[in-house]
Amino acid sequence: MSILKPLIVILGPTAAGKSELAIELAHKFNGEIISADSRQIYRGMDIGTGKYPRTESLDLKYPVSSPEAKSKTAKPLLIGGIQHYFIDIADPDQEFTLAQFKKAAIKKITDIQNRGKIPFLVGGTGLYISSVVDNLNIPKAAPSAKLREKLEKMTTSEMIANLEKLDINAYRSIDKKNRRRLIRALEVILLTGKTFSSQKKKGTPLFETLEIGIETKREELYRKIEDRIDKMVKLGLESETRNLLDKGYTKSLPSMSGIGYKQMIMYLNDEITFNEAIRLIKRDSRRYARRQMTWFRRDKNIHWIKDYEKAEKLIKNFLTKKTLLDKN
Repeated sequence: MSILKPLIVILGPTAAGKSELAIELAHKFNGEIISADSRQIYRGMDIGTGKYPRTESLDLKYPVSSPEAKSKTAKPLLIGGIQHYFIDIADPDQEFTLAQFKKAAIKKITDIQNRGKIPFLVGGTGLYISSVVDNLNIPKAAPSAKLREKLEKMTTSEMIANLEKLDINAYRSIDKKNRRRLIRALEVILLTGKTFSSQKKKGTPLFETLEIGIETKREELYRKIEDRIDKMVKLGLESETRNLLDKGYTKSLPSMSGIGYKQMIMYLNDEITFNEAIRLIKRDSRRYARRQMTWFRRDKNIHWIKDYEKAEKLIKNFLTKKTLLDKN
C-alpha cells in the first residue's frame, strides 16, 4: 500500500482570517499555498475579491512581490514571503471549471510535496476544497453554450423547481442562491441523462489530509465582514467595477455576478443608490458566510480552532505522527 503524503487545509467563511493564518503557518512549516477561492482566480478583480494589494505587506513582517508566471494555471505569487498558486490565472470572461481546478491543484500539490515542502490548500470555496480532499468524481459533461443560453432565461425559482423534480439529492444540498451552480447541475443532468448528485461521488483519497477551520463568533465575523467591505470601498471598488465594464466584461458573466460587483453594477446602472449598494454587499456577504459555514459544518473531519497556537499544535502533531508512520 502506497504511503500518502501530507496536505494541510485551512478553511472558513469569508473575512475569517484564513490567509493571514495560513501564511504564518506556512512560514513555520516550510509550506506553499494553493488558493481555493473561485473568485480570486480572475485577473483584474482584486478589490472585490479581497486579494491583498501587491504593493503592501499583510500587516506581517513579510514583503509582497509578484514574480512572472511559470505556467497559466500554476502562476506563483510571492505573498507574505510565501509562494501562492491559483490567483490571477484567468480573465473574467474565461471559464475555469471545477474539474480544471481539481486536476491542476492535484498536480501542484504533488509538485510541492516532491520538493520536500508542505502544501497548504487555503480558501472558502467548499467545492474546490472537496474536489481535492475527497477526490470527487466530477461529471465529465462539457459546457453547452446553447443549453446554457436556455437555462439562463429561467428564473432562479424555475431552476430550483426543475432540479427538485430531476434530482432530489442535488436539490437538498446545492446552494440555491448560486445561479451558476444551479445552471451547471441542470446542464449535467440534461446532457448526461444521469442525476448530478450521482456523478459527484468521493474517490480514494490522494493525500493524508488535516483540515483546520477558523471558528469565529457570528457577531465578530459580521464585524470583520463589514470592516472588510468598508475597506474595499475606500480602496476603489467602484472604480474597479467601472474599469471591468469598460473593458467589455458584462454583468451576465459569472465572474461579474459575484458579491460586490453585482451590487456595484446596479449602482452604476442607476438602479440603486451608492449607500444601498454597500448595504446589499454587506447583507449578501453575511448570507454567503452563513452558507459557507453550513457547508463546512457537514464535514466532521474539520478541526475547528480559534487561534494560531491551536493550529500550530495540530499541524505539529499531524506531521510528527505522519513521519513516524512513514518510518514504520
